[in-house]
Amino acid sequence: MPRPLWKGAISFSMVTIPVKLYSATEEKDVRFNMLHEKDHSRVKQKLFCAEEDVEIGRDEVVKGYEVSPGQYVAMEDEDFEKVPVNTTREIRITDFVSLDEIDPILYQKTYYLEPEDIGMRSFALLMAALRETERVAIAKVAMRQKEQLCTLRIYENTIALETMYYADEVRSTQELKVPGEDIKVDAKELTMAKSLVDMLTGDFEFTQYHDEYREALLELIRAKSEGQTIEVVAQEPAKVTDLMEALRASVEAARARKSGAEVVEQEEVSRRRRAKAS
Repeated sequence: MPRPLWKGAISFSMVTIPVKLYSATEEKDVRFNMLHEKDHSRVKQKLFCAEEDVEIGRDEVVKGYEVSPGQYVAMEDEDFEKVPVNTTREIRITDFVSLDEIDPILYQKTYYLEPEDIGMRSFALLMAALRETERVAIAKVAMRQKEQLCTLRIYENTIALETMYYADEVRSTQELKVPGEDIKVDAKELTMAKSLVDMLTGDFEFTQYHDEYREALLELIRAKSEGQTIEVVAQEPAKVTDLMEALRASVEAARARKSGAEVVEQEEVSRRRRAKAS
């Protein structure tokens, strides 16, 4: 496990639980460097003072908040420690709610919590309370110059902290042009659509999903590094002229795919039985 990103305590009424915070996820994006087209050497960014038109070092840079056009208040690192909130080193639990009350659009990033040795029993108690009541805790914590709204919930063998957006950070949908009550859904099309949903319904196993674009991109990079010729595969978007026909074709394709998966599964079960018998 990497070094903790944050250390503090969970404040649960009069109970204090010292904890450490770790990032729960890592992005696997293919990353690129900026190169000079002429000789493929690395391009570096430099910092310039717009007023003096001179290059400056990063140690000469401070954060500034614009209070009026061209007028800034410079902020030092120690200034942020003086912000008068009690969540700077504390995850303060304020409420407990059912998980289904929270819309997923509110979630930002997930972290794992690990208790300090002195807080093991209290941490176990909070976990048991969350599990038995089937609730998640709503809390606040100050991180990265912002007081974050967050939830605490059971995840596998620990508590996960998920930062959330505030209500005023979620954009309204009112200006979107979407179907209204004037657009009627055809009963036959709805029946077919529901049939398609049923055909594609199954248990969610997130390990079965993987980034096919990333894999293809890395393969393309490998081929290009070996001097291979890369052919462009034209992809034509599907043309939908008849909604009912498109639904019917989709249901048939889903049925065929499901039947094929069942055959593969049966063959795998048979193979395991034969291996066990031998």
